[in-house]
Amino acid sequence: MSRLLEGKKALITGGSSGIGRATVEVMAREGASVVFTFRHNQSGADAVLAGLRDLGGTGLAIQADVADSGRAQAVVDEAIEAMGGLDILVNNAGTNRDAVVWKMTEEAWDEVIAADLKGVFNYVRAAVPLFRKQKHGKIVTVASINGLRGKFGQANYSAAKAGVIGFSKSVARELGRSNVNVNVVCPGIIGTEMVRKMPEEALQKSISEVILGRLGEPEDVAELITFLASDRARHITGEVIKVDGGQYI
Repeated sequence: MSRLLEGKKALITGGSSGIGRATVEVMAREGASVVFTFRHNQSGADAVLAGLRDLGGTGLAIQADVADSGRAQAVVDEAIEAMGGLDILVNNAGTNRDAVVWKMTEEAWDEVIAADLKGVFNYVRAAVPLFRKQKHGKIVTVASINGLRGKFGQANYSAAKAGVIGFSKSVARELGRSNVNVNVVCPGIIGTEMVRKMPEEALQKSISEVILGRLGEPEDVAELITFLASDRARHITGEVIKVDGGQYI
C-alpha cells in the first residue's frame, strides 16, 4: 500500500515545534517532501531536520516571520524551487498574547492579528497562483476551537482564529473551480511544549472541559491535517473540523 502523500510537496509554516513539527514528521513519513518555516527557534528547526534524516527523508527549514508580507512570496518561491513544485500549504504558524480586553494593548492586538490572520492571507495569496495554474492544491489552516466559541482573556487570538475560518470558507469558494481544497482544523487543548508549561491550575481546568479527559497530542492534529492534504480528502472543502476530545461540546 502506497504512502498517503507519496511524491507530494508540502510547505508548512511554523514547523519547528508543537503541531507544526508533528505535521512535518507525519507528512514526511507519509512520503511527502517538506519545507517548513520557523521564526526564532533555530535549535528546534535543526532537531526537526535531524529527525527527517533519521526517517530517511530530506527537508528544508526557512527562517521567516509569517506576518512579513514581503517575505511570504520569497519563501513560497524558494520552497517551489527546492522541491520542484508545491502541492500542499499548511498554515500553522501563530502566536498569542493573552489579556482581558480592558488590559490588552494595541501592540498585543496587532501582533496576534498580524501573525495568526494576516500571516495566513500572506501565504495563501503567494501559493494560489501556482495552485490555480496547475489545477490542483490543498490548503489546510490550523485555527482553534476558541475561534468558534471565544475564550476569556483571548479576544485577539479568538478574533484572529475566527477570521481564519471565514477567510478559508471564502477562499474555498474562490478556488473550487481550480480543484483546490481549502479546509480548517480547530484543535482544542493539545499537549504542546507551551501548553505543558501552563500553570497547573489553569491546565487542569482546561483538561476538565475535555470529554475524553486528557490532553490531545500534536500527532492527533497532524494526522488529520495529513489526511486533508491527501487525495483521499479530494471531495472535502470549506470544512471546519475540531480535534478537541469533545472540549467544545
